[in-house]
Amino acid sequence: MNEAIKQACVCTYEVPVGAVIVYEDKIIGRGYNLIETTNDPTTHAEIIAIRQASNYLDSWRLVDCTMYVTLEPCAMCAGAIVNSRIKRLVIGALDDKRGCCGSVEDLVRHPRFNHRVDLTIGVLEDQCSKLLKDFFKELRENKDAKL
Repeated sequence: MNEAIKQACVCTYEVPVGAVIVYEDKIIGRGYNLIETTNDPTTHAEIIAIRQASNYLDSWRLVDCTMYVTLEPCAMCAGAIVNSRIKRLVIGALDDKRGCCGSVEDLVRHPRFNHRVDLTIGVLEDQCSKLLKDFFKELRENKDAKL
């Protein structure tokens, strides 16, 4: 999770979410949000990490991989995690507004899907949560200063 936190801190003007994918004790995919940078709503940290890991393994199936992510994935990312067959997902902080790994919905363990993900929640939760709280606090303060 520490490596995912490092990824979340790479870009200071994006919502600080970081993800890494580990295979055989090696990080094979890394990502951080690039939505504002690319003007592409699909460039979430998880999607970028999945693309890198898939390229590394030369396969879309990430069956023996673990993803560490600082914030609970949204519906798009949870779907990509299921579709890529990631074995285990480790989440830092929950997202009670858009999270789809148990908060709003639980797509990664949905009983009707053909793949379910092993889930661990709350790893370094305070640190992951603080990144987001600090980011949005600064954003509000800067917005108020500009007015």
